Amino acid sequence: MGNTDYVYPPTNNMDCAHRVAIPPPQPFVKSLKNNLKETFFPDDPIRQFKNQPLSKRFILGLQYFLPILEWAPRYTLDFLKADLISGITIASLAIPQGISYAKLANLPPILGLYSSFVPPLVYAMMGSSRDLAVGTVAVASLLIASMLGNEVNANENPNLYLHLAFTATFFAGVFQASLGLLRLGFIVDFLSHATIVGFMAGAATVVCLQQLKGILGLEHFTHSTDLVSVMRSVFTQTHQWRWESAVLGLCFLFFLLTTRYFSQRKPKLFWISAMAPLTSVVLGSLLVYFTHAERHGVQVIGDLKKGLNPLSFDDLVFTSPYLSTAIKTGIITGVIALAEGIAVGRSFSMFKNYHIDGNKEMIAIGTMNIIGSCTSCYLTTGPFSRSAVNFNAGCKTAVSNIVMAIAVMFTLLFLTPLFHYTPLVVLSSIIISAMLGLIDYQAAIHLWHVDKFDFIVCIGAYVGVVFGSVEMGLCVALGISILRLLLFVARPKTFILGNIPNSMIYRNVEQYTNAITVPGVLLLQIDAPIYFANSSYLRERILRWIDEEEEKLKSMVESSLQYVILNMAAVGNIDTSGISMLEELKKVTDRRELKLVLANPGSEVMKKLNKSKMIEKIGEEWIFLTAGEAVGACNYMLHSCKPNSSKDEQYNSKV
Repeated sequence: MGNTDYVYPPTNNMDCAHRVAIPPPQPFVKSLKNNLKETFFPDDPIRQFKNQPLSKRFILGLQYFLPILEWAPRYTLDFLKADLISGITIASLAIPQGISYAKLANLPPILGLYSSFVPPLVYAMMGSSRDLAVGTVAVASLLIASMLGNEVNANENPNLYLHLAFTATFFAGVFQASLGLLRLGFIVDFLSHATIVGFMAGAATVVCLQQLKGILGLEHFTHSTDLVSVMRSVFTQTHQWRWESAVLGLCFLFFLLTTRYFSQRKPKLFWISAMAPLTSVVLGSLLVYFTHAERHGVQVIGDLKKGLNPLSFDDLVFTSPYLSTAIKTGIITGVIALAEGIAVGRSFSMFKNYHIDGNKEMIAIGTMNIIGSCTSCYLTTGPFSRSAVNFNAGCKTAVSNIVMAIAVMFTLLFLTPLFHYTPLVVLSSIIISAMLGLIDYQAAIHLWHVDKFDFIVCIGAYVGVVFGSVEMGLCVALGISILRLLLFVARPKTFILGNIPNSMIYRNVEQYTNAITVPGVLLLQIDAPIYFANSSYLRERILRWIDEEEEKLKSMVESSLQYVILNMAAVGNIDTSGISMLEELKKVTDRRELKLVLANPGSEVMKKLNKSKMIEKIGEEWIFLTAGEAVGACNYMLHSCKPNSSKDEQYNSKV
C-alpha cells in the first residue's frame, strides 16, 4: 500500500467542492425509448431517414436491405477484372470443397454444388462484406450429420434425412434473419474468441478422425463423433483396411499440405494452394479412370445429376416427431454459422478499412439460407479458407461471389459427369487438409499467456467436442463462458485507491506502489454496477476492507479510521438490492461512528438514490463529484474538528 505517513495539508476546500447533480426527471415513455435505443440501436440506423422526402426514404430503405444498390452504380471495369480473377479462383476451391463437405454431412455430393450456386447470388445482393466468399463449411456439415444422424439413419432413410437437412437449414435461416431484424446480434457474442478457438479445433479434430473411413476405404463406420468410438471403429476393422486407398489418400494429402506450405511462405503464390483441391480431383479422377482402381477397393463418387437446383420447398418437414430435431439443429448450426461468417467478414474488413454491419450480415446470411432451403441447398455461411483465397486473389466487391456462382452453374449444366470417377479418398484428403488449418494451437498458447481462464474455456470446448460430441463441446464452452460472465457480475473487484504524487489522480495502490493514502480515510473503488447478484458480496467485502484498515491503523498506533469513501465511477447502474446494501452499510458505519461518503456517482445511480431517499440518509453534502474532492473534504475535517463537537455539525457549518 502507499505511504500512510504522508498527511495531506488541511486545506479548506469546502466552498469550492462541486455538488453532484441529480438528472432532471424524464417521462416514462421517453426514458424507455432512450433505453431501448441504446440497447438495440447503438448505431442509430434510423438517422439516415430523418428529414428526407418519402421517395428518398424508400431508396435508402432498399439500399439498407440490398447494399448492391448502393455500390453497383460506382462499379468500374477495373473492379470487374479483379472480381473475375478472384471469382474463378474461389470456384476452383468451392467445387471440390462443396462435394467434400456434402459427403461429410451424409448428403448427396451434388448438394455441395447446389449450395455454391444460389446462396452466393443472394449474398452478393444483400451482404455488406466485400471479401466473404459464401459456401458450405465443415463444422456445420459435421453438426448436421451428428444431430440429424441421431434421429434418422442417412443410409436407411436417405429421403427423410435429406428433407430434414433442408428443414434445419430453413429454421437456421429464419433464426439468423430474426436476430438481424430484431437487432439481437449480441447473442452471438456469447461465443467468445476462446470458445470459438477451442470449438473449431475440436471440430476439426473430429472431422479429420471421421475421414479415416475414406482414407482406409472402410464401408462400415461408427456414427459417433467422439475419439474413443472412432478409434474403436478403426482398429476393430483392421482386416478391412485397403492399402490402395490409404496410399492414394496419403499421397494427395501430402500434395495438398505441401502446396499450402508454399503458399504460406510466399503469399503471392496463394493460387497454388487454391488450385490444389481441384487439381487433386482431376488427377485422382484420371488415375482411377485409367487404372480402374474402383475395382480394387477405391470408392468413387459415382453419377452426379446434371442440371440446376430443383425446388425443394415441398420437401420441408413441418410435422412431428422430427420437427423439434430440425428446429434444434437449425438453431445450433445457425449460431455457429453466424459466428464464423461475421467473424471472418469483420477480420478481412479490418484489413481494407471498411465497416461490417453485423445485423445486416445476419439478415443476409439468414435470407440466403431460407432461399437455399427451398432450392435444394443446405446450410451455408462465409468459411475462412474460401474467404482468405478470395481476399488474397484481390477481390474488390461481392461480384466475386456472382462469378463463382456462374462457374458452379456451368459445372452443374455441363461438367458433372466428369466427377463420376472422383475417388472419395481424395475428398477425404481435401477435408483433412482444410481442417488442419483450423487447429490453431498458437492461439491456444497465446490464451494461456494472456488469460488462464480463457485457456480453460478453450480447452473445455476442445475436450468436450473430441471426447464427447460436438453439441457437448459447445455446451461445455458456453457453460464455462457464462459462468465466467456471472463471476464478473457476482464477484466484482474492489480495491483501495491512493493519490499519485503531485496530481489529483487516484489509482489502485497495488498497481501504483507510490500512491499516497490518508490515515483515517479509506477510499474504495467498486469496479462494477451494483445488482442483486453482487450486493451481498460487496457489503461483506467492503466491511472486510474496513476491518482490515482499522486493524492496520491500530497496529501502527495511528489515528483511527473516520471516513469510508466509495468511489462509484465504475458503477454504471444500481438496483433496489444495491440500494438496500448501501442502507445496511450506512447503518453499520453509523454504529461504528464512521462517516460513509460517496464520490463520482453516475446519472442512473443518482436518479435511483434520489427516488429511494438515499441521498437524504447519506446527506447531499457527503456526495462529491470527484474522489479528490471527497478526500480533500475528509482530510480537512480530520484536522479541523474541535474536541467537543461532532464532525457533521462542523462540516455542515462550513458548507
